[in-house]
Amino acid sequence: MKKKLVLFTLFFAAIALGQTKVGGKVVDKKGESIPFASVFFKDSREGVITDENGIFYFESEQNYTALVVLFEGYEKREIPLKPGLNQNLKITLKENEQLKEIVIHTGKTSKKDNPALDILRKIWERRRKNGLKMFKQYQYEKYEKVEFDLNTIDSAFMKSKVFKGMEFVFNQIDTSKISGKTFLPIFINETLSEVYGDNETKKTKEITTANKNSGLGSGDGVNTFIKDLYADYDIYDNYLKFFDKDFVSPLSRTGINVYNYVLSDSMYIDNKWCYNIVYYPRRKNELTFKGDFWVNDTTFAIKKINLEASKSANINWVKEIYIEQEFEVMNDSVFLLTRDYMMSDFSFSKKEESKGVYGKRTSLFKNHQFDKKKEDKFFKEEVNFYDNSVFNKSDEFWEENRFENLNKNEAGIYKMLDTLKEVPRFKRIYNLASILGSGYIEIPKWKMDFGPIFSTFGYNDVEGQRLRFGGRTYFGSNDTWRIQGYTAYGFKDNKFKYGISGKWMVDKKNRIILSAGNRRDVEQIGVSLTTSNDVLGRSFASSSFFSSGTNNKLTSVNLSTFGFEIEPVKNLTFQTNLSYRTLKSASNQFSLDYYTDATQTTTKSEVKQSEINFVTEFTPKRRTVGYGVERMEVDNNYARLFLSYSQGLKGVMNSDFDYQKLQFYYRQPVLIGGFGRLFSTLEVGKTFGQVPLGLMGVIPGNQSYFIIDNTYNLLDYYDFVADEYASLHFEHHFNGRLFSRVPLLRKLNWREIVGIKGVYGTVSDENRFINASGLVYRAPEDIYWEYHAGIGNIFKVLRIDFAWRGSYLDIPDANRFTVKASFGFYF
Repeated sequence: MKKKLVLFTLFFAAIALGQTKVGGKVVDKKGESIPFASVFFKDSREGVITDENGIFYFESEQNYTALVVLFEGYEKREIPLKPGLNQNLKITLKENEQLKEIVIHTGKTSKKDNPALDILRKIWERRRKNGLKMFKQYQYEKYEKVEFDLNTIDSAFMKSKVFKGMEFVFNQIDTSKISGKTFLPIFINETLSEVYGDNETKKTKEITTANKNSGLGSGDGVNTFIKDLYADYDIYDNYLKFFDKDFVSPLSRTGINVYNYVLSDSMYIDNKWCYNIVYYPRRKNELTFKGDFWVNDTTFAIKKINLEASKSANINWVKEIYIEQEFEVMNDSVFLLTRDYMMSDFSFSKKEESKGVYGKRTSLFKNHQFDKKKEDKFFKEEVNFYDNSVFNKSDEFWEENRFENLNKNEAGIYKMLDTLKEVPRFKRIYNLASILGSGYIEIPKWKMDFGPIFSTFGYNDVEGQRLRFGGRTYFGSNDTWRIQGYTAYGFKDNKFKYGISGKWMVDKKNRIILSAGNRRDVEQIGVSLTTSNDVLGRSFASSSFFSSGTNNKLTSVNLSTFGFEIEPVKNLTFQTNLSYRTLKSASNQFSLDYYTDATQTTTKSEVKQSEINFVTEFTPKRRTVGYGVERMEVDNNYARLFLSYSQGLKGVMNSDFDYQKLQFYYRQPVLIGGFGRLFSTLEVGKTFGQVPLGLMGVIPGNQSYFIIDNTYNLLDYYDFVADEYASLHFEHHFNGRLFSRVPLLRKLNWREIVGIKGVYGTVSDENRFINASGLVYRAPEDIYWEYHAGIGNIFKVLRIDFAWRGSYLDIPDANRFTVKASFGFYF
């Protein structure tokens, strides 16, 4: 009796709350799915469009009794609904020969005599005259809530041994209003901020005033990753960037080439007459959306829009993207964005039943003000600003200041995560994930990390099998000082190697950093044209497990450095380095010998060199994580300009050579609309003065089986040397734009890469004169060039490049063709 009473109470509550949930599939009489059909509650404008497979789900807080389904060529179908949940509906539409009512077109709609396109053209004309763009300056308050949830929770999942001792977390299970799937909240982050913009100077600034998260991460690093995952966007732009991919906006000027548009309805919304336009993609496997939008008939400003990414879109690890934006009318002509909701379903598989993680962002905007001019210095970006009070606001503060209250499950995340962190099993899972992600094993008791573990084993022809062990001090991600080091042993040469380095940020505001270090190790010189004095930088000497040919042209290096660095302006750094190094061959099959006299009778095999180096580096739009002495980069999609001047100090600490070296490096990624991204890299340099092979510029070869940036795929180490050079690389990523048009390749979601690279260089007569190494100096005076074509996203993680040599084909044993590969996890 009690059970029946409980069920009756729940049933009555569902009716009283007036919530209606519907989901199912629309098919024809043959059972074939009908994509892009209109499904909505009767006598309302609440509804959705079926996906490519005819599947739909949506819900409303209101209580509706009937569902309407419409599609061109079929009879209108009205389905009665019971209160509450109506799922697994299979709705069959009958063909209508009279075509009395047309709501959506199937296939490609006409670009002529289409009233929807006439309205779209009006939107294009007015898009720079709507919303915030109408004013010289603007400012507003913003509240942002980001939540991550495990989804598709079933009984088998809850009974898994993984959750033994953590069963209490399932008390927070809820159901998605978008997909109808069950989900378990696992993370929440809230941010309050003030946003300022100046349309005349094209400058913006966002000041975070408060931030709170569930405890699995803290500080500015969490915010940075969230902003990268959910970047800001403007629906009026031609392309919307999500997960490093450029989706074509339905309001884009190029939209008519990739979308079908249909004028579906018109009605008053907030006393404004609006048109409803439905859109859906013309082709599969392109980065497009389906959905609809309401647009005002006089200002042609968007009142409401929803976007749902095509399930066939060429994007990895994301099964679903859903976006809603709502605009309010401030006066007769100003429509302002007041609510932005985005939900992503991250999953290893795009199958409907696959489990994954929801990522949901809700942004609310209020208290807009206009035409209040700010001084230019106001928009100057802080180099390293951090206000700890932003991350320590009280619960009372949040109760009073958040724009909308948290629901029961959202509010429960904070308490649930605090409890979960004390569960031993969860701690082990969390620590394992941390090790795999960072490469370091954390030892909190000693305030240090052991690693990187992925560099433990190595091999080359000189050292044979190599073991490496390292560590670093670690009090937290934002340490103002850090010491790290390693030791290694080669089982063939029976020698120990080591490296140690320390950094100290003495001024946080301008990031003034002092550094020093020493390394004695075996190195592969000639893997980069632009040199670096990073003591613990990446070494290619121990990566010969996966290389072709011999790897005995190695150098024993003893390098000591002292450096000073300052960042007076955001992403602009100046560095000064003093260094002393000794170089000698690590193998009896390779020589760095040079003549020390004019008669070429006396040779020396070891180079001793003191040097002072000045560097200027500018990286506009680079985003970093943290504010300590070491920071992580969010991505590499930014330009980099690097200028270096080095002066050899002959006689200082018995230094051998006096020279001047000038180097310039420029890397620029360029988005080319819907055609992907072009990466271009320019390197030029010249050494003035006499130097031996050990200090010469070596054109970087690539003897590994893997793709390495800024190297030449068909060159071996020391194939070309130069004391004056110019190198240019172009590589374009089409992101599946071409393959999506080929029926047999479309479903594979492969991505195309093409590239070409070339280098010109010379060697001066004075440097040829002192060469006693036995290596014949060959410079690419006739321009060495090669080209490659690749296929990426094979099995979502593999890229394979095919490279061909374009010049210097007559060199003995020249590599004319090669295949390289790389692995990575990319959206």
